[in-house]
Amino acid sequence: MSSLSELQEKLLSWATSDTRKEELLAARRDWFDRHGEPHEEDKSFETRMNGMLDYYLYDFRPTGSNETTVELFMREVGPQLTTDDLAIYRVLAKSVHGLFEVKKIKKGEVRLRDVFTDVVYDVTERRQMLGLEKGDILEARLLPHEGRLFFSGAFLYHPQEVRKLILNEVKRQKKEAGKGGPPIDVPGFVASLSRMALKLERYRNVKVESLYDFRPEARPLSTPPPRSRGEG
Repeated sequence: MSSLSELQEKLLSWATSDTRKEELLAARRDWFDRHGEPHEEDKSFETRMNGMLDYYLYDFRPTGSNETTVELFMREVGPQLTTDDLAIYRVLAKSVHGLFEVKKIKKGEVRLRDVFTDVVYDVTERRQMLGLEKGDILEARLLPHEGRLFFSGAFLYHPQEVRKLILNEVKRQKKEAGKGGPPIDVPGFVASLSRMALKLERYRNVKVESLYDFRPEARPLSTPPPRSRGEG
C-alpha cells in the first residue's frame, strides 16, 4: 500500500500535466480572485499556493463537469490503481476545508473545533507547529487517511488580536441565518478572512482591527503589492 504522500504526489502529477493545464489555470483564477493572490515576497506565499492546489484537487469542478479533480482522477486512472490505493483516494476525496479554533494541543495531536458547525476534529500532527496556541483561529484542510486526520500543507493563521472579532462575526451570521436570514456562505467568509490576512502582511502600519472589519459600511482596503526584498 502506498503512503499518503506518495498517493498525493501521484494525484498532483496527473492533475498538473499539460493535458489539464486549462483546468489548473481556471482553478487558480477562481481561488485567487476570492482569496487574494500571493507573490513570492509574501511570507504566506507557500501555504497560499498549497491552499490553491488543495482546492484544485479536492473541491474544484471543471466547467461542464459534476466531478472534482480527484473524482475525475479516480475514474480515469482507477483501473491502473490497486484496490487499496483506490479506497484511500475515495476517503481523501472527503477532505474537510474550513475555519477552526484550536481547542487542545498535545504531543502528536491537535484538537480543532469548526467554528461554524461546532464539529470537533482530532488531527494527527507529528511536527512541532511553532507558535500554535490554544484559542488560535486558522483556516486549514484536513485529510482523512487510515482512520485519522492530517493537516495538508495549507494552514493560514489569523492573529490572536482579532480572535474575538472573528468569533463574534461567526456568531452573528449563525444567529441571522437561524432567524430565516440568508444561509451562511462559509467558503465566502473564509475567503474574505484570507484576503484580510494578506492585507495585514502588506499594510504593516495599519491596525489589525482596521483590516478585520466586518461592518457592512466598512470600505475594504485594496490589497497593496508586496514589498520588495530589502524594504523595512
